[in-house]
Amino acid sequence: MVTNRLKSKIDALWLEFHSGGVTNPITVIEQISYLMFARLLDLTESRNESRAAKLNRPFEGTFPADKQHLRWSHFRNRGGDEMLKIVRDEFFLFMRTEIVNRSALGRFLKDANCLIPNGNLLVRAVNAIEDLPLTQGDTKGDLYEYLLSKLSTAGIAGQFRTPRHIIRAMIEMLDPKPTERCCDPTCGTAGFLVGIMDYLKQKYSSPELVEEERDDDGHIEKHYPGDLLEPYRDHIQNDMLYGFDFDQTMLRIAAMNLLLHGIESPSIQYQDTLNTSFAERFPKQASNGFDVMPANPPFKGTIDADNMDPNLRSRVKTKKSELLFLVLILRMLNQGGRSAVIVPDGVLFGSSGAHLGVRQMIVDENQLEAVVSLPSGVFKPYAGVSTAILFFTKGGRTDNVWFYDVQADGFSLDDKRTPQPDKNDLPDLVAQWKSRDPKKPSDRTARHFFVPVCEIQGNNYDLSLNRYKETSHVEAVYDHPKAILSDLRELELSILADINELEGLLK
Repeated sequence: MVTNRLKSKIDALWLEFHSGGVTNPITVIEQISYLMFARLLDLTESRNESRAAKLNRPFEGTFPADKQHLRWSHFRNRGGDEMLKIVRDEFFLFMRTEIVNRSALGRFLKDANCLIPNGNLLVRAVNAIEDLPLTQGDTKGDLYEYLLSKLSTAGIAGQFRTPRHIIRAMIEMLDPKPTERCCDPTCGTAGFLVGIMDYLKQKYSSPELVEEERDDDGHIEKHYPGDLLEPYRDHIQNDMLYGFDFDQTMLRIAAMNLLLHGIESPSIQYQDTLNTSFAERFPKQASNGFDVMPANPPFKGTIDADNMDPNLRSRVKTKKSELLFLVLILRMLNQGGRSAVIVPDGVLFGSSGAHLGVRQMIVDENQLEAVVSLPSGVFKPYAGVSTAILFFTKGGRTDNVWFYDVQADGFSLDDKRTPQPDKNDLPDLVAQWKSRDPKKPSDRTARHFFVPVCEIQGNNYDLSLNRYKETSHVEAVYDHPKAILSDLRELELSILADINELEGLLK
């Protein structure tokens, strides 16, 4: 749990980097990630040393005898200039050369560099991280999520962090199983993959082992051990969670994020999934490879046609990434696989041949299950674009499409995104999704309703909520004009009487 005290520590550490001249938020997160990894590496080494000693077995750890000074517990007590020399010139070199061959995270460390400019900042950062509860599994993951929440700018291709509560609702509606394979083709910081792991831990925990903790504000948060996941542990660690991205920095953060949430060997790959090389490098993942695929693909930008997978272009002739990713996800899903994809509203009603073709493909060749409309402020301060979530299953048949109008998500819809827990439709969204029944009468003036597929087809496959939602008008009843004039006359006479009374007092 991230208490206000821990948030204050993270905020103070963030300000230390800013005042030290490191102002790019991604760079700050990356440098903090490296230092957190250094501490976790040393904690793991100490734990393995202790276990070997208890079992009276020889121990060969990550750090050789001549590299012991590179361990966190050794260099953290050095002076600023000496510590900087060790960390920048030796530890990072050790990460790039030695740890690359020993850790599942190795391939993401090959380009790691220390960008902390001086020893004073490094000392303050090391002291702050030493004070964080990284040995507590749930807390260290939450701490990292809080760090990621400070990413307040979108990438040049329109990618940005998906709010955690939106992820939670999407994952709960997808209901992934511990035997399934899950993938995010544009994973960014791995928020959806972490969300899947958190959901499974909550669902597969023995009630008597769930712990409750009260934060500084008196709020109670539950910690789920996920003990009932033990039979699936090997699959979860090695073959359940897959992520792809073409931003090396994001991949490093994603791998670290998964590590801090208990996934030690994540399959996180450097790959543009729209590129022709994707099917060549990852044939098993590029086609019919996954059961569950939550995603928030980039909202804008066009793709270089020369490098685009020709199989995608053969299905829809467009360079728009938001359309191509929908086609890609359908190809990557197994038959019967499920996906929830955040799309800009233009995908729902765009009139181009490509827009129409993609919507027709989802509705006619697969099962479009739901269109969830989100308020335009959900992604602020990144962007104010209006969005929706498409829920669909590969294959099957679309008979009725469920629409839900989310008007509030528990936060203000301005740039500040102030918590407003009394204004939150997401719990109702999930509850109504689980109890939805197309056989029951559907009220289109309500927040949620069904629309038969034939009506959608007749409307040129338009999927915008306002096309089908009906507004109930209450007829206003007014008094007869003569009655209104009579009331006005009485009011005027009353005012005149008061004036006369005031004049009498002045005599």
